[in-house]
Amino acid sequence: MSTAQGARARARVEVTAAIKDEARRQLAAEGAAKLSLRAVARELGMVSSALYRYFPSRDDLLTALIIDAYDSLGEAAEAAHAKAADADFVRRWTAVCEAVRGWALARPHEYALIYGSPVPGYTAPETTVPAASRVGLLLIGIVRDAHQGPGLAALPLPAELRLEGERMVADFAPDLPSEAAVALVAAWAQLFGLVGFELFGQFHRVVEDRETFFRHAAARLARDVGLIHP
Repeated sequence: MSTAQGARARARVEVTAAIKDEARRQLAAEGAAKLSLRAVARELGMVSSALYRYFPSRDDLLTALIIDAYDSLGEAAEAAHAKAADADFVRRWTAVCEAVRGWALARPHEYALIYGSPVPGYTAPETTVPAASRVGLLLIGIVRDAHQGPGLAALPLPAELRLEGERMVADFAPDLPSEAAVALVAAWAQLFGLVGFELFGQFHRVVEDRETFFRHAAARLARDVGLIHP
């Protein structure tokens, strides 16, 4: 790559980052539904036509922000799990859960973008799936390691859910029993429900010591998926 090409590439990276940063400021101030490419361009001192060379539409910009948010959350969860890699399976599980909560509290507007109300007129494309899957795959990996090692606690599964559990195993949890796959989906939903309730104010005047409450709830979720304290 020539010096001129390298400079253009660096400039494009810098402008793209500036556009995203301004868009995140607008998310915090106005919410995702009011995100406007024209407003972003105006705040950056750009003409709209110049910004469209980076993001052809509002949906393209939203998709980039969503992928960045999912990846940032995934990186935080994976870093926490790496630090707890030598701990027991319950501690590995709770470390991931606590990292999700910590990230959400530090970046509430980005959390709202990916786990809050849908943005009117926007449908997330398939390109968001790999980033969105990072936390879920991490939790599945912990349960799989336990299953292949010391084992999981016996979990009940109603007969009417057996086929659904088998489908889940085939789709995203190979090598796990059906009951573990069903329990994982329930725990995943409850994890983000706990975080969302705290972040969006539903725990107001209900839960005061939220950190201790969350840690206890995360440990219960670990038991719900069959992880056993040593």
